Amino acid sequence: MKPSALAVKFNSLFLASLLVVSVSCGYTDKKSQAAKSAPAAVARPSVSTLISEKQFNDLFPQRDKFYTYAAFIKAANDLANIKVKVTRRAVSVYQLARTDKTTGKTTIVRQDPDWNENWAKVKPDSTYTIDYGEFCSEKDPASNKKELAAFFAQIAHETRHGENGAYNDGLMLIHENNTTLNYFGDSDEYPPVAGQKYYGRGPMQISYNGNYGYASDCIFGDHKVLLNNPALVETDPVVAFKTAIYFWMTPQTKKPSAHDVMAGKWQPNANDTAKGRKPGFGMIINIVNGEVECNHGENMYNMNDRIGFYQYFLKKLGVSDPNCVCSCATMQPYHY
Repeated sequence: MKPSALAVKFNSLFLASLLVVSVSCGYTDKKSQAAKSAPAAVARPSVSTLISEKQFNDLFPQRDKFYTYAAFIKAANDLANIKVKVTRRAVSVYQLARTDKTTGKTTIVRQDPDWNENWAKVKPDSTYTIDYGEFCSEKDPASNKKELAAFFAQIAHETRHGENGAYNDGLMLIHENNTTLNYFGDSDEYPPVAGQKYYGRGPMQISYNGNYGYASDCIFGDHKVLLNNPALVETDPVVAFKTAIYFWMTPQTKKPSAHDVMAGKWQPNANDTAKGRKPGFGMIINIVNGEVECNHGENMYNMNDRIGFYQYFLKKLGVSDPNCVCSCATMQPYHY
């Protein structure tokens, strides 16, 4: 995944309800009445219910030993406890409020310097919440598996190193081949740290200081963790998978999240329609690497490799996507 040089600014399986039954004999105190009137808690199943370790290993037979099933499941389960409320003022002034669901504590992890300026406050706020617990768990089981197949297709292509068209060579690269590039982007919020490089690492090959900083705010609640030590993404497999899930779930300035597309929550506006953007796997390619691979016709190798992985993984997971708009051959990419 090679984002723009500009730092990223930003723009369920069936839900399992935990039914609490209380039996009252005679006197009922106020606490009991409150408990009865409170809404039932909702728990989302782990991604481990969609895929077993054996299936994971079968999908990635040549994977580097760095990428384990246990690390993937732990990354998904850990991030499921996090949600981030993103509020934007005046197009590019942000506040991020991160909530740890295990404690209920919400912390402001980013608030841009101009947040309280009068010119920023008079602009209408744009607010949305990223619930990382919805990763491959927001819809019915078949839809969740389709999303998982789409996610695996992207990370497989980004990390492939082997036989063309066999679709057995995903999750082989831990970082991109050329590690001499710094990938520095202008960012007041996430400035690069001297001596560090922000080349592509992990399953989604996250790159640029802006992406590392934003991911770190969401994952750790502290942008300095990955800005100061981007190598964590190639030395800690759980962190590596977390950065991939972060990228999948988090909208960019002009782009929807890949999750929202696969979950059917994103619908094209008039501008999107005019530029050929449609819901489907092709839109995921546009989000991940549209500037390079989209709107170049059907004979684009990288685009077709991603599509091939998707169709392969769909079959292996026992689901189908007959109405898939898999190609982005005529979709215009986003420009910053």
